[in-house]
Amino acid sequence: MSKKFYMTPGSCSTGIHILLEECGLVFEAYIVDLLAGDQYKKDYLAINPKGSIPALVLDDGSAITEFSAIAWWLARSYPKRKLLPDSIEGEVRVLGLMNYAVHTLHTQGFARIFTTERFSSSAAEQESVKAQGRQIIDKGFAIVDRELAGREYVADRFGIADAALFYVEFWAVRIGIPLPENCAAHYRRMLTRPAVRQVLAEEGYASALR
Repeated sequence: MSKKFYMTPGSCSTGIHILLEECGLVFEAYIVDLLAGDQYKKDYLAINPKGSIPALVLDDGSAITEFSAIAWWLARSYPKRKLLPDSIEGEVRVLGLMNYAVHTLHTQGFARIFTTERFSSSAAEQESVKAQGRQIIDKGFAIVDRELAGREYVADRFGIADAALFYVEFWAVRIGIPLPENCAAHYRRMLTRPAVRQVLAEEGYASALR
């Protein structure tokens, strides 16, 4: 039984898609249409009761959900790919920045722009919600930018935190939010990786490679 990957093109699952390709895994991909509400349908909720993406169903039929959990599982399950640093100090750094990208830049920042109605049902308040999201994003990237100073990747080499950081950088570029210098360099560097180029092409974002 091959692994099954449940994803939405151009979403946070793009980061996991990149890690799956970096690991050289064979898997079946299933698109979850968030706008159509696929994540709330009975068949998908049987796989992931949280109704979120991504989800990875393993060979034994068990499922892993949440970006950080899937990324961690891949790194620990395929150590030869060296997706985690060798030292515990390096691991702590990677986990910290990965979680910051997912839980602050994404969940607190971009979510206010992409799904404004979840933060306020009042039409009069939605612009202020979006503005708050932009403030969180700008502050967040400024923090990450300082962490990337003098580095090509989050740690000494490409790893799971870089995949998380890439998808929020990708969103920023897509909607016209300028990236600070080190984040912009990280984004360009990621675009040169074969797995990233393959994933973007497969997900319908080949234009981002030009």
